Amino acid sequence: MPEQTRGLATDSPVIDARGLVKRYGTLTALDGPSFTVASGEIFGILGPNGAGKTTLVEILEGLTPATEGTASVLGIEVTQHPQAVKTRIGVQLQASSYHQYLTLREILELFGSFYPRRADPMALLRRVHLEDRADSRMRTLSGGMKQRFSIVAALVNDPELVFFDEPTAGLDPDARHDLWEIVREVRASGATVVLTTHYMEEAQALCDHVAFMNAGQMVAVDTPQGLIRRLNAPYRITLTTALPLDDAGVRAIPGALEVMQERTADGCVVRVRAQSAPAVTTALTNLATQGGVEVIDLAVQPGTLEDVFLAVTGRGLNG
Repeated sequence: MPEQTRGLATDSPVIDARGLVKRYGTLTALDGPSFTVASGEIFGILGPNGAGKTTLVEILEGLTPATEGTASVLGIEVTQHPQAVKTRIGVQLQASSYHQYLTLREILELFGSFYPRRADPMALLRRVHLEDRADSRMRTLSGGMKQRFSIVAALVNDPELVFFDEPTAGLDPDARHDLWEIVREVRASGATVVLTTHYMEEAQALCDHVAFMNAGQMVAVDTPQGLIRRLNAPYRITLTTALPLDDAGVRAIPGALEVMQERTADGCVVRVRAQSAPAVTTALTNLATQGGVEVIDLAVQPGTLEDVFLAVTGRGLNG
């Protein structure tokens, strides 16, 4: 059994996975991903339903044995010593997994009793502004409160590595952004975070590195901006004018990948996807000036992770 010292050398990866394969009979759920996760980062795993995300995370958590390959988690070979790994990681559970007749404080005390290290329940509840609900039961909480509680319930053993599975699923935008801050605080406290999400915006806002999964394989891994630059994701340019632009001139804009002009309640909107935003915006505004058409608004949006994901996988997250 490896020595269980807290923390790793700064140059040692928290997760080092090599050629992980998981088969269920003739079905290959996971087909050989290899990757590392550095200490102190937020690492995002994205993929459509059935891509293998859950299988991968369950192997790393020591819940499911790999058919082939190796995975070192916090310096421990998880396939050989899953229990040693479990004492040092935190795993977010869904609200339905909690005992509905225990109070929040009692649930945290119960979970903490399973570990040699444990955090103070009230300190955890204060982190997510639920200290006034310490003696409330799960069934009395709103959806947002349950999500916040599920995050701190993963921190009862003061873990070095935390797995969050869709932590903001089903929340409204305000509640989602509140949860983002909590995830950032978890990382700021010294923990490494592995996050699965269906929200591209969330991955782009939170993650230091992102892995795209498709059909059991890890098809791309990089920083969010690195992925966008590497695949040369196109810009989206939107020009709103009082009157339509010359249609032939719009279709002839050099460098445009896709062009669409449509009438709206506010006037007329031209939408263009292009690799070069400066050249296209100049061409559009020149076209409006030459036609004596008033420009109401001009917006330029850089490429996003969603563009990259579609380019890499050929499908959406729910595809």
